[in-house]
Amino acid sequence: MRASPGLALMRVLGLAGWTFWVALTNLPAMLRGRGVPPSQSIRWHRRAARICGIDVRPHGRPVTQRAVLYVANHASYLDIVALSTALPCCFVSKAEVNDWPVFGWLARQQRTVFIERSARRAGEQLEILKQRLEAGDHMVVFPEGTSTDGARVLPFKSSLFEAARAGSHEADMHEGDTVAIQPVSIAYSRLDGMPMGRAFRPLFTWYGDMEMGSHLWTMLGLGRLGIDLVFHEPVRLSDFGSRKALADHCWRAVEDGLQRALSGRLDEPPALAAPAQGREIGGGVISEVHAAAKSD
Repeated sequence: MRASPGLALMRVLGLAGWTFWVALTNLPAMLRGRGVPPSQSIRWHRRAARICGIDVRPHGRPVTQRAVLYVANHASYLDIVALSTALPCCFVSKAEVNDWPVFGWLARQQRTVFIERSARRAGEQLEILKQRLEAGDHMVVFPEGTSTDGARVLPFKSSLFEAARAGSHEADMHEGDTVAIQPVSIAYSRLDGMPMGRAFRPLFTWYGDMEMGSHLWTMLGLGRLGIDLVFHEPVRLSDFGSRKALADHCWRAVEDGLQRALSGRLDEPPALAAPAQGREIGGGVISEVHAAAKSD
């Protein structure tokens, strides 16, 4: 499949113009270092997805209660766009992203938490993540620790799941207002409305030693990409005996959702059910900020 340089250029110009407009209208907050409000982040990502020819289809109901930790598989920088069209969320990212041109600036505007791969700072960084959750943020982590080819999910590392203890010991927290954990599968499943074969998926997934600039330019010159977001039953850390058991449960849910999406079987029931306690969590409707942005 050949990319169209003309289409790529049109999309780059469209993204640049749209980003400039959103930055201009949110300049006071950005100058104060607060980033853009969640409603504006959703608005930016939804328009950016349309400009880039990305069709995001959510399946299931995302939790939008006070504190949520979404755990998802990671296949590309496009995961950020896909999730942010559906959720008023912030991300946890490796520290190097903060120094990337353009992408680092965009990440800061979405109030990303940057994590250094250092045991010396692990406790301090985990505490920052707990504080963000206790403040009511909706945080996204990619527990694989790297991106993949989008055909499988690597085992989840359990360390960041410790952040789900945020608020569970606080006497002044409202009853039931502790952190929910919701597994999310991200599937690159369609190209121009047709099922995408494995051979074409690396044109959109970004992993290994791929060079970002050339990959992004090629992706922007291709047809319409279809991404499925599968929101699974939410759970809590207290539903499990350990972080490792929680991480394993989330991995199995995400892997099952990915395989069902890639094979066109999303109408089938999931193979893995959440623990009975976890089923009580996810009854909330889409948040007001999400609904307000829906019309953009």
